[in-house]
Amino acid sequence: MAGSKRSAAALVAAACVIATPIVQRWEGTVLKTYPDPIGILTSCTGHTGPELKLGQRFTPEQCGATLTQDLQRHAEEVYRCTPTIFEKPKVAAAATSLAYNVGGSAYCKSTAARQFNAGNYRAGCAALGRFIYANGKILTGLVKRRSAEVNLCLEGL
Repeated sequence: MAGSKRSAAALVAAACVIATPIVQRWEGTVLKTYPDPIGILTSCTGHTGPELKLGQRFTPEQCGATLTQDLQRHAEEVYRCTPTIFEKPKVAAAATSLAYNVGGSAYCKSTAARQFNAGNYRAGCAALGRFIYANGKILTGLVKRRSAEVNLCLEGL
């Protein structure tokens, strides 16, 4: 049991290492709270949460620590619902990047997760590209981010 937990932790950590620069690129880092394109209060590198208040400021170190914690949490959520993809670190990193952006619950209920769990990895990678809408509108930034995630996912096959 302990061996499998260490193994799962190592797989999650590997996905986080690969996902970190992707998330940093697409989220950017802002050292204060701000409303995102759909009005969600956000800070640092795409961090959201009930503890945020408009006008808060953060150091680069605080933002780095928050990103590490948030990625870990999202990768663990992805692992719980699609554990086999972690055998392919780039696939797991692409799914983790998506979950970081849309939430673990949304990812786990997605066509991508269903396809991965069915062993249809190419279809799962392609399905990552569906998350391009915010408030019913296509966002150009999401189209570009999803394209990068799909490409990373396909590289991992």
